[in-house]
Amino acid sequence: MKTIIILGDGMSDYPVAELHGKTPLQAAHKPHIDRIAREGRMGLFETVPEGFPKGSEVANLSVLGYDPAKTYNGRAVIEAANMGVGLGDADVAFRLNLCCIENGLIKNHSAGHITTEEAGEIIRSLQAALGEESGDIPVDFHTGVSYRHLLVLRGSGASPKLKCAPPHDHVGERAAELLPTATSDEAKATEAKVRSVMVQAEGILKDHPVNRARIAAGKDPANTIWPWSPGRKPKMETLQARFGIHGAVISAVDLIMGLGLYAGMDVIRVEGATGLWDTNYEGKAAACIQALRDHDLVYVHVEATDEAGHAKDLGLKIKCIEMLDDRLVRPVLEGLEREGLEAAVAVLPDHPTPVCTGIHADDPVPVAIRRPGQSADGTTAFDEEQAKTGSLPFMRGDDFIRLALGLKAG
Repeated sequence: MKTIIILGDGMSDYPVAELHGKTPLQAAHKPHIDRIAREGRMGLFETVPEGFPKGSEVANLSVLGYDPAKTYNGRAVIEAANMGVGLGDADVAFRLNLCCIENGLIKNHSAGHITTEEAGEIIRSLQAALGEESGDIPVDFHTGVSYRHLLVLRGSGASPKLKCAPPHDHVGERAAELLPTATSDEAKATEAKVRSVMVQAEGILKDHPVNRARIAAGKDPANTIWPWSPGRKPKMETLQARFGIHGAVISAVDLIMGLGLYAGMDVIRVEGATGLWDTNYEGKAAACIQALRDHDLVYVHVEATDEAGHAKDLGLKIKCIEMLDDRLVRPVLEGLEREGLEAAVAVLPDHPTPVCTGIHADDPVPVAIRRPGQSADGTTAFDEEQAKTGSLPFMRGDDFIRLALGLKAG
């Protein structure tokens, strides 16, 4: 049977006082997501094993059934795959955020959600001024989407053994105390190179025309680059080799699309998919139904709920859950019925992004799987508490993907 996985990034949360102890999932009006829970089975899934970063790079590896202990090499190398950036075996890639620093503190991780067009001008300026083709550790900058970009250090002089702070987890903290730091002697030269590039970039960004225009418009400038999540390219077995399935991934985020490429999935790009709350939900739903015709698995990822959590915006997070429900889940379910297609449908977050903290958490996430012909377990709504009462076993490792695909436990 074919399978659809709908993932609301960072969708789960903690009880919120303003909601009288409810979570955003409990407070949101989401009848179609609740229908999946009511007609299916629920459970909890540990997507971030102990000792790993509490981020989408680890959690989505787990969702697709990969062991992070064997496949995790930072998120940048996964994003590089989708960006078409070739990496040599010795190269080290960093995710590069354009950030706003104010009074020495990280004001936000996204330079006020800078546009891709504006960011492209900045990254091209950085490459022209700081990009190197030779030297002990040559440097390249590559443009991504909005604030999300790539810094590549090439050659055997580069090391991934640096402790780097994800900026979205440190908003409001002093930037100088969070700089990349070598964790081994072999990485000392890499630490020096990265810090030097950051300092030089600040001088370029200070008077950049894009930032002058943003400040004049009352917007946050991109006055700092922030490298993090370093790694070398991973070696991953495809889903076809592992499970004998042909998969497709639909997302606006380089990380998820790059992970799909490493997993051997087809990447389907939807016009108007932004990675934010204004994304093209309907376009993703239509692409999902179309892709299901010639794929065994369609993985639909929506970033909006995660960004709302990072912004600590409770109302926006609830609205994003409701838009996911009405503008994506509803047309997917209607499309299956209209086209006479049979498919298991699973819905889940990859990790919580609680509005009270604005940073990722590693608590187990709720999962609902509706499979035609399979009895329901009595859960009535999709939320963190209902998942505790569901009939699905507590999931770790590749338990979820096997259940979603209707396969026996490994």
